[in-house]
Amino acid sequence: MSRHHQDKATFLERLIFNNRPAVIMLCLLVSVFLFWQATLIRPSTSFEKMIPLKHPFIERMLEHRNDLANLGNTVRISVEAVNGDIFNKDYMETLRQINDKAFYIPGVDRSGMKSLWSPSVRWTEVTEEGFAGGEVIPQSYDGSPDSLDLLRSNILKSGQVGRLVANDFKSSIVDIPLLESYPDPNDQGTLVKLDYQQFSHSLEEKIRDKFQAQNPNVKVHIVGFAKKVGDLIDGLLMVVMFFGVAFVITLVLLYFFTWCIRSTIAVLVTTLVAVTWQLGLMHAFGFGLDPYSMLVPFLIFAIGISHGVQKINGIALQSSDADNALTAARRTFRQLFLPGMIAILADAVGFITLLIIDIGVIRELALGASIGVAVIVFTNLILLPVAISYVGISKRAIERSKKDSVREHPFWRALSNFASAKVAPVSVALAIVAMAGGLWYGHNLKIGDLDQGAPELRPDSRYNRDNQFIIDHYATSSDVLVVMVKSAAEGCSRYETLQPMDELMWQLDNTVGVQSTMSLVTVSKQVIKGMNEGNLKWESLSRNPEVLNSSVARADGLYNGDCSLAPLLVFLNDHKAETLDRAVAVVKQFAASHDHDGLQFQLAAGNAGIEAATNEVIKQAELTILVLVYLCVAVMCLITFRSFAATLCIVLPLVLTSVLGNALMAFMGIGVKVATLPVVALGVGIGVDYGIYIYSRLESFLRAGLPLQEAYYQTLKSTGKAVLFTGLCLAIGVCTWIFSAIKFQADMGLMLTFMLLWNMFGALWLLPALARFLIKPEKMAGKQGGSLFAH
Repeated sequence: MSRHHQDKATFLERLIFNNRPAVIMLCLLVSVFLFWQATLIRPSTSFEKMIPLKHPFIERMLEHRNDLANLGNTVRISVEAVNGDIFNKDYMETLRQINDKAFYIPGVDRSGMKSLWSPSVRWTEVTEEGFAGGEVIPQSYDGSPDSLDLLRSNILKSGQVGRLVANDFKSSIVDIPLLESYPDPNDQGTLVKLDYQQFSHSLEEKIRDKFQAQNPNVKVHIVGFAKKVGDLIDGLLMVVMFFGVAFVITLVLLYFFTWCIRSTIAVLVTTLVAVTWQLGLMHAFGFGLDPYSMLVPFLIFAIGISHGVQKINGIALQSSDADNALTAARRTFRQLFLPGMIAILADAVGFITLLIIDIGVIRELALGASIGVAVIVFTNLILLPVAISYVGISKRAIERSKKDSVREHPFWRALSNFASAKVAPVSVALAIVAMAGGLWYGHNLKIGDLDQGAPELRPDSRYNRDNQFIIDHYATSSDVLVVMVKSAAEGCSRYETLQPMDELMWQLDNTVGVQSTMSLVTVSKQVIKGMNEGNLKWESLSRNPEVLNSSVARADGLYNGDCSLAPLLVFLNDHKAETLDRAVAVVKQFAASHDHDGLQFQLAAGNAGIEAATNEVIKQAELTILVLVYLCVAVMCLITFRSFAATLCIVLPLVLTSVLGNALMAFMGIGVKVATLPVVALGVGIGVDYGIYIYSRLESFLRAGLPLQEAYYQTLKSTGKAVLFTGLCLAIGVCTWIFSAIKFQADMGLMLTFMLLWNMFGALWLLPALARFLIKPEKMAGKQGGSLFAH
């Protein structure tokens, strides 16, 4: 470069381009190391990462985890008799084998397993001589017709119909509590974390596939958190396929944009290097891939392509009057490094705001995305220009760029009318109407899940079909809210404890969405009735302490060791947000008026309790996240452009996109939950790039003295086509997610596609219209101060 150009170069530019071989070698060494690290990363998740550990509900649940051994992370296997009922020798033998096989799967809490074959599952009846009882399947069982008749009688007397046995007697359940960590079978001194994917595969291979093939008259249904997560991980492995599709689409579109295979490959390779670095660093820092963070490489690829296209576009424009590829690369680096850096910082700040949500998977997603955008600084802002300074851009692409820079563009000329005095007021008026409509319809947006079953999976997925089978055939659903009733030691069986529990159960039983309730009260009433010849008039609580103590003696699992905690189980029709809110509100209101020193009604355990806690965290964080993201992005823009007007021009189109995005979610029936809340920060973080690149070029032309509409036309010719291409390219790549078997991934794909397109459209349409009212071109002409981009 000439001495003049060297003088204008910044220290960073001289450091990088005067040491290009060292930069290439350093990046190569880092890439080799991090590629090795990336090959070691594995799918990884845990029950505790998916829940808000600091929420009071969860803190209480974990505090009493040992007292609620069978009410936490469980899997339920329903074994259906396809023809006939369960009172069949072959069926019962298959059920026994399934029970035994499940018993030995690593990660199962064997002491808490329950099925008809469990010795702890017993029957009780009142006889002339008093109470009689025993195991539901006695030691004398041999599969004969007489023993099957006895089994039928025992089941009817056990109280398990609707719980372990279906209402129609055509299926029964094996209830399997799980351990988060368990002793390594090969090394008893080491604890192994439960691998949800491996556990899910064990259930499929050792239970479902084996026994359905062995006995055609049996059909196996499996539900539970571990099975759902396992299915999610299996489905998300399709991400690799979607990534490949997005890569091919980007390759084709990028070539048609650049008309240069060298620069196309350079952009794709440096962006893949960024993805590799991100995955490698995640593993180096001790993180794995969970169902949510598996989407981060897509985002890093999208952001990397966005910045890479801007660099290639800039180098192609500079190459028309530069002596060589090195000069063009240095000029482009000088011109675009700072706006690119600010845009990446805005991305990172948007992602980091997600850290305020106390849910492990969201925090890991935030960290993964932040690490990813940080490495883009090195790969796409530094490595890419250095690589292009060696390989250059084809003469064909340079000639095309030269022609584009001098010829009239009817399309860009037409779009420049968005900045005209006639069109701008109409655009702003339409934006105000769209904002008002979005805010009005957005009030229909719900927090939490809006569907039965696992909303992360498709309604017709096998898991949701299995879940629907259990809902249809059992009185106790898989959605359980557990109220922890705390009393003094040995106080759970006192009348002063049981009577308020009975009253709360009555209120809950009459709450919309509650299927049934069960607690010590349920058992006590049944036993007292039995002690009085089964007379229904006696199905009530006794005030006599001895009677109460004897009535709850066999209520296994419904009180803890010192009788200071008694769980009250609330079986819900579903875990929709409205259902949870109603049940939680009833319990909170009851606790407010009945809690005292010796008695407390505490929420909540069970999967529905966890969902309720998660919904509360999401509801509290939703507005905070939105405000923080926009505040951080606005501060970054204000520091960069040193202008409130410029900041408003960039941020207001993003706000409109967020408002319309909420309205779209309400229209599509998508709730705000763990999977969709991050889209707000991700969409704003990626979308701000468009506005920063466009405004930085627009400002430079305004400072050169051009009127606003002409300045915007020149901006569109130079940067606008890169923004338009990037928006369309990224949207096409991300929209492939919509076809995923995983519903939450499809929801995220739909929302990100919408936000990418609307952010791009807002930057091209609304930004110049706002500039017409907020920017004073005559005051900017000839000035070199103000923006950080001024030289």
